[in-house]
Amino acid sequence: MTALLLSALVCRQPPALKARAKIDCATAEKTARAKLGGAGMRVKSAELEEEGAKLVYSFDVARKGKTGVDEVQVDAASGEVVSVKHESPADEAKEK
Repeated sequence: MTALLLSALVCRQPPALKARAKIDCATAEKTARAKLGGAGMRVKSAELEEEGAKLVYSFDVARKGKTGVDEVQVDAASGEVVSVKHESPADEAKEK
């Protein structure tokens, strides 16, 4: 598995998936941050994955003053935001 370092953040990108992506992780991260807007954000994790029939970059973003994370998925082909959902600390624990 290859990884891309984004200002101390490692974007997990399996080589087979990375070869299919049309945009890179840094571009997808900028899109995810812009979608959430505001200050006080920290990307906790980033990965390229297949979600259903789509190849997406998935970002878990912690926001100052909020518990849990906002999960933002960005289409790796078009660069458009596919979904945004809030995950509570309990939801996060279930994923691990």
